[in-house]
Amino acid sequence: EGELFDITPYAGAYVRYFVRHPTTQLMPRKIKTAFSATDADVAITGIHDIGFLPRMRDGVKGVEIRVGGGTSIMPRVAPTLYDFVELDNGDYLKVTEACFRIFDRQDWLRVNRARARIKVLIDKIGIDEFRAQVEEELKGDWVSERDFDPQPKLFVHDEEANAPELLSHYAEPNGDLSEFERFRSDNVAPQRQAGFSTIHVKVTRGDLTPEQFRGLADIMRDRSGGYARTTVEQNFVLRWVRDEAVYEVWQRLKALDLGEAGPMKVTDVVSCPGTDSCKLGITSSMGLNRAVQQRVEEMDIHDPLTRKVHIKMSGCPNGCSQHHIANIGFYGASIKVGDKTIPAYIPHIGGTFVGGEVIYGTRLKSRLPSKRVPDAVERWLRYYEAERREGEEFNDFAERVGAESFTEQIKDLALPVEFTVENMDFFIDWSRDELYRVVRGEGECAV
Repeated sequence: EGELFDITPYAGAYVRYFVRHPTTQLMPRKIKTAFSATDADVAITGIHDIGFLPRMRDGVKGVEIRVGGGTSIMPRVAPTLYDFVELDNGDYLKVTEACFRIFDRQDWLRVNRARARIKVLIDKIGIDEFRAQVEEELKGDWVSERDFDPQPKLFVHDEEANAPELLSHYAEPNGDLSEFERFRSDNVAPQRQAGFSTIHVKVTRGDLTPEQFRGLADIMRDRSGGYARTTVEQNFVLRWVRDEAVYEVWQRLKALDLGEAGPMKVTDVVSCPGTDSCKLGITSSMGLNRAVQQRVEEMDIHDPLTRKVHIKMSGCPNGCSQHHIANIGFYGASIKVGDKTIPAYIPHIGGTFVGGEVIYGTRLKSRLPSKRVPDAVERWLRYYEAERREGEEFNDFAERVGAESFTEQIKDLALPVEFTVENMDFFIDWSRDELYRVVRGEGECAV
């Protein structure tokens, strides 16, 4: 809905142009890129180093280019570099290369890897000065030495031509359909092409077993033309599913434990791998995810506004779960008690990315022991339900009552505990059976 044109081919050309490109081999650090299809901006261009949003001007396809977003310890929303840059003549590749060339020459950024991102440069000089530098860069001799024509590099594939044929018979709904109706309401949307639906597959903790992967692949081959997209919420979207096949696909997903309703709802808790696999992790964000999801499910929330709340947790301040833009977010930390350490989390309240607007949540002046985080989540959700105004969304409520009121709600939970036999559990992280200690190395997000 709202798509001006398919941005996918141009994203493919972008990748094919810059992979192995000499300018991109030894830049100060990585560049994260996002292409969104509409102003809803589900790819969240605002938190990326560079992002592209489709635009049309006098019948000509183009993009708005945003540069300099990022989260971690220095969250910034990417400002607009240009509101329209043409696509089919390759100008978007030319402008992007100019940005990368400028970034590559900033040797002062190489001194500290933690700050070696393009957002630091733009934060220092401002987007207007950066734009002036791009304009100057585009006058260089290198421009005439390049072929920016994207046409040979476009990722062009006719998905509709490979869509599943309409069969004479499909499995028909029968029996108690309440569970299926919840799934259809939350997970299924009509596709722009008549007769087809997209199905949002909720992947708990973004974690799939080999059996689930193979089962998904079978469903894709049989019922979605072999197509699926991943989402920033760690879920899958099956496209080109015949309307008549939706019930059968749900049954097959259910057999794989993937038929749960409610993607991007309060029970769809998102986390990074944390200490399960990342050496930069401070805490077990996956373990906390499991505990928070269980608590929220036990709350049996039916209120439609509460169900819209997004909860995310990261195992360290780098924020790979995007906790900064959650309604309720956490990142891993620790609390020292004598010579022992409690795994802990620092909460954020009031972030969002829904509707194309990126707002970073307010960091609370609290440090919660990890084992008390589910209690904090429950208190905040009940507080919201009890005190909000008619129709008031969570973030509007948070802005009205203020961050301090959320801190007050969990004041007792933030108190440290003595290391005793009775309190031993506080000194052991989720999904662990040994005393907690901070062990860090170079992690997945340190590229």
